[in-house]
Amino acid sequence: MNSGKTGGAVECLGMTFPNDDARREHFSGLLAEKLKDPEFRNQQGFPQGADEAILAMSDPPYYTACPNPWLADFVKHLGKPYDPSTSYDREPMAVDVSIGKSDAVYKAHSYHTKVPHLAIVPSILHFTEPGDIVLDGFGGSGMTGIAAQWCGVAPAVFRLELESEWKRAGRAAPKWGARRAVINELSPAATSIAAGLNFPFDAAQFAETADLMLQAVETEFGWMFETVHTDGKTKCRIDFTVWSEVFICENCSGEIIFFDEAFDPKTKKVDKEVKCPHCSAQSTKENMELVFVSFIDAPTGAVEKRPKRVPVLIKYTLGRKSFEKRPDESDLEIIRRAEALGLPSHLPKHTLPDCQMTRVGRMKTTNTKSVHNMYFPREAHVLSALWGRAKKEPDSRIRNALKFWLDSHFINMSILNRYRPEVSFPYNPLTGVFYVPSQIAEADPFKAYSNKLKRLISAFSENHAVAGSSIVSTGSATHLDLPENSIDYVFTDPPFGENIYYADLNQIIESWHGVFTDVSSEAIIDRVRDKGLHEYQSLIRRAFSEYFRVLKPGRWMTVVFSNSRAAVWNAIQLALQQAGFVVAEVSALDKKQGSFKQVTSTTAVKQDLVISAYKPDGGLEKRLTERGAAPESAWDFVQTHLRQLPVSKLKNGILEMVVERDPRRIYDRMVAWFVRHDFPVPLSTEEFLDGLRTRFPERDGMVFLTEQVAEYDRKRAQVAQAPQMELFVSDERSAIDWLMDFLRKRPSTYQEVHPEFTSQVGAGWRKHEERPELSALLIDNFLRYDGNGDVPSQIHSYLSTNFKDLRGLEKDDPRLKTKAKDRWFAPDPSKAKDLEQRRERALLKEFESYKSAPGRKLKEFRLEVLRAGFKTAWGAKDYKAIIGIAQKIPEEALQEDEKLLLWYDQALTRMEASA
Repeated sequence: MNSGKTGGAVECLGMTFPNDDARREHFSGLLAEKLKDPEFRNQQGFPQGADEAILAMSDPPYYTACPNPWLADFVKHLGKPYDPSTSYDREPMAVDVSIGKSDAVYKAHSYHTKVPHLAIVPSILHFTEPGDIVLDGFGGSGMTGIAAQWCGVAPAVFRLELESEWKRAGRAAPKWGARRAVINELSPAATSIAAGLNFPFDAAQFAETADLMLQAVETEFGWMFETVHTDGKTKCRIDFTVWSEVFICENCSGEIIFFDEAFDPKTKKVDKEVKCPHCSAQSTKENMELVFVSFIDAPTGAVEKRPKRVPVLIKYTLGRKSFEKRPDESDLEIIRRAEALGLPSHLPKHTLPDCQMTRVGRMKTTNTKSVHNMYFPREAHVLSALWGRAKKEPDSRIRNALKFWLDSHFINMSILNRYRPEVSFPYNPLTGVFYVPSQIAEADPFKAYSNKLKRLISAFSENHAVAGSSIVSTGSATHLDLPENSIDYVFTDPPFGENIYYADLNQIIESWHGVFTDVSSEAIIDRVRDKGLHEYQSLIRRAFSEYFRVLKPGRWMTVVFSNSRAAVWNAIQLALQQAGFVVAEVSALDKKQGSFKQVTSTTAVKQDLVISAYKPDGGLEKRLTERGAAPESAWDFVQTHLRQLPVSKLKNGILEMVVERDPRRIYDRMVAWFVRHDFPVPLSTEEFLDGLRTRFPERDGMVFLTEQVAEYDRKRAQVAQAPQMELFVSDERSAIDWLMDFLRKRPSTYQEVHPEFTSQVGAGWRKHEERPELSALLIDNFLRYDGNGDVPSQIHSYLSTNFKDLRGLEKDDPRLKTKAKDRWFAPDPSKAKDLEQRRERALLKEFESYKSAPGRKLKEFRLEVLRAGFKTAWGAKDYKAIIGIAQKIPEEALQEDEKLLLWYDQALTRMEASA
């Protein structure tokens, strides 16, 4: 990191200050005045905290621990106004979110589910130009900001490697140069980390100040972590002390020290069965009760209880060797002396709120209710002393750097730190949850912070943060104080439903700062706070709508997503569509192969997904308003959409399917576009597919613009085989698609199709979806040659290619007819339209039977019937029919189908608007 020394004049948002201290004083004064304004404080996402605490965390104008009032000024001063005449042309690009997790900057401070900056850099280079402004509204610990700056300071080795990779992929060389970043995040804990990583400071002064702090506090409290070697005279330094919980034997009620009876010193593992030392009865931890002790909680004066914990093992260092011992009387006396000192002054006296983290698991069973009771006395005194000294540091940048350094270990120094002898690294809290272990490692904070300081100095020396390149705001992504059409690119990593309870997990760090997340604005599924999938989707949609508002027309957004629930995945897709974005590609990262696969089904969501979506050019919106729901509007959308899609995708010499060019996928995108604009869909499925074939060239099952075909044909000629679509059979529609792909390649009899089809329709079939017979699917969607007339061209081509004795035979040859008889084949375009129309009529007829069916619930149903019926009801503005049928099917069936959810959600919106 550059030094950050600012002895001379400083430029800031168009203003000049004699030095950086003057800049801070000026903007801190303005922020203090802002905090007195009730309207400013009433913003959604405003954190909970006193003015003094918010000011202490902030470094305005570039970082505020509340909604940043200088976002618009930052963009106005450093950004480029939207110019419709400026040429801009990009294709989607996937991001490998596993790259860079071993980088020193990435590891400088932990945070939940963050994407490494080295994984974001290629995406920013691809979608932006030097000087462009990148937005991340769910900014977490600020990796997007680091990536934006890294584009201008990446070392030569990194540049050469990336340029070589892009050249092999046929991509133009990246334009190196720093980009600007706007980082917004709801959590003050996260934004303080983002500020620490994105803003420069005097690294040498930081290192010197931190080292002096450690020395001073160690002089005062170092005795707490001393022990005597087994020779009885040599003083040594404790690495960590293991504390064990005590249980009650369910047979004799004797006390069992868990470590003594469950831990095997030879294997270094914990046995599942625990033998009572008093009566030899065996049991498991789950079946035994904890021994509790009562204590007076100092901040409240109330009598509380906590598990009885006893020190059982000390690991210490003498010279270069490590030793282990049982705590002796002198060790116990040191622990008693530390306990007698009382509660440290700077230790947070914060009671944890009622939340998911405290209602379940070991937090509940151990009765852990407050932050100050999550630290042993020795660690509490050291952390309190260090924090108190950091708060007194006069230089705000150094002060914030010291706090960054200290709160990086606040979790590791707590009772959440598990003793794991098989792991050499002594800091092992369970990630993503508060878990109080039965064996706790109380680590030496002096060694922990000394080692951390060395790693931070190394990381900061590589970071190269530049003053004024990023701005950080603490607030809701649903309201960003940014001008319309002002952002060049959005990279975002939103919360994943109920995977991570961010606000709950940040309580410990935020309690030290005294500024807490506004949980009411948190976009997660949280049953404790009565937030379900609907509330989650609503908040995500509002955030995406804000992204849409501030993003320049024709520009891109990348959404990184990871969730195993199809319903949450569909909620994300629906939120994107409702906001106005058009999805151009969804890729899934195959971590085992290190490659991307395009997603064709919600069964693939158990992976890291990368969604590429664009904000349509303003001209498309204008033409839709002028034309309305006319077929020309649909074809206008298709023209625009195809232009945004990649022409080809080549991976390791293999040509891959561009899934978004599949005719039915294009139809789905067109439908979502019209529904989002409250227009009826102007074309039926069969009209659209028939029109698509006549208007646009098709290759290998994919649709192209006329000017794109030549490029695809060149790429196709360079590879051995046509791209193959990976299909997941989970419902009737995907079963038809699988059969279509199968029969196009290999016209077959029922007996030939049946075993192949059966192997595809397995455990992945949707729970409530009625499973159709293969014979019915073939009759409704395909054609069968009955032996009369000439053999259809598809069958003739297949037989003459694959059977030596049939090669060269004419279509009317009896031998060919005999072999071709009873073979099913995919209809050519002229016949497909008739089949589609017939099938649509049958589906709508069955939908009417669903409407009139007695009872409140449909146990089994056909999703294709519901999809066709919902679409028709939408066109007729029969919103009651959509809502009525939706109430007859299970909630999960509705939430797990992207198309049904789109119609239903829009119908609800229209009904509410007319009420």
